[in-house]
Amino acid sequence: MNRFIIPTKIYSGADSLSVLQTIKNQKVMMVCDSFLPGTDSLKQIENQLPSCNEVTIFSDVLPDPPLDNIMAGVEVFKSFKPTVMIGIGGGSAIDTAKAIRYFGEKINQENIACFIAIPTTSGTGSEVTNTAVVSDTKNGVKFPIIKDHLTPDIALLDPSLVVSAPKSVTAFSGLDVLTHALEALVAKDSDLFTDALAEKAIDVISNELIKAYENGSDLEARQIVHEASCEAGIAFNMAGLGICHSLAHQLGAKFHVPHGLANAMLLPHVIAFNAQDKKSAKKYAEAIKKANVGSPSLSDSMQVKRMEKHIFKMMKAMNCPKTLKEFGISESDVMENMDWIVSHAKEDGTFPGNPIVPNDQELKEIVLKIIK
Repeated sequence: MNRFIIPTKIYSGADSLSVLQTIKNQKVMMVCDSFLPGTDSLKQIENQLPSCNEVTIFSDVLPDPPLDNIMAGVEVFKSFKPTVMIGIGGGSAIDTAKAIRYFGEKINQENIACFIAIPTTSGTGSEVTNTAVVSDTKNGVKFPIIKDHLTPDIALLDPSLVVSAPKSVTAFSGLDVLTHALEALVAKDSDLFTDALAEKAIDVISNELIKAYENGSDLEARQIVHEASCEAGIAFNMAGLGICHSLAHQLGAKFHVPHGLANAMLLPHVIAFNAQDKKSAKKYAEAIKKANVGSPSLSDSMQVKRMEKHIFKMMKAMNCPKTLKEFGISESDVMENMDWIVSHAKEDGTFPGNPIVPNDQELKEIVLKIIK
């Protein structure tokens, strides 16, 4: 039996931040990226909160949030005792807010009344998922905290908050959306509902991401891509992900490859591997045709090859490294850590969702294809 639940209320558009005006007489803890305090973006958000609220800001957020950093936020949570939390920023900021909430509520033995997510990048879909990915820097691993109650109650998708994102962030996060959608499409728990969202996200990113990359001030393109990120987030939150993410997490933990870029490097090779499964190949092909990347006259396997080429074309257009060598990682470093990468990928929470269970050698072969 499949289940499809969207617990998050999603408000999208230029006036979506006005929802914050309904928060009154609360203790509000904001968790945001370190560069946001003092910016117009954060002032725009703060100005929507009525003055009757008591507000504190935790902005000591780091990429791939480490446990030590999260526990510093938990100390603020413990003493401030918020009734409302707002996570503002990219995936790391929203995941930090989720993790602070997770540990903070356990310590305070009291749940917050409302959790709001306001993404300032279009990529992770964290505003609608039940997962926070955190880093154990002592052991060099990343792991997910997965709890349904970590799913934000409200997501506010304001395109004006995304226009200042650097080109590299737009590219990497957008390719992360494409990875979420292509993995969710064939994941073991996918169904009719998640497929519809995944297919829409594949279409949008395939055709609109480069517009947002080339002209960051194009609010229409920004809005469409922002919503596609949310759609893909809902899809993979219910359907699951696969080996592209399980390998990318290890490349991020070991070599600090940006998450979206690691996914993008791996993605063409992962969909080629998964297309060995006829059902997966057919689902890929249908989505690729709907996105006008493929052609109705081509076989399923040729449709997948079209998508592989399209991903490489998008990466080239957005100046993304296609290999670890281009990113600055030596072949010897990768080979030295290959067994570690493979063993930890198999333990990753996203691994079981893949439509085909790869063996160690097959995982190694995928990584070998992105070395140089």
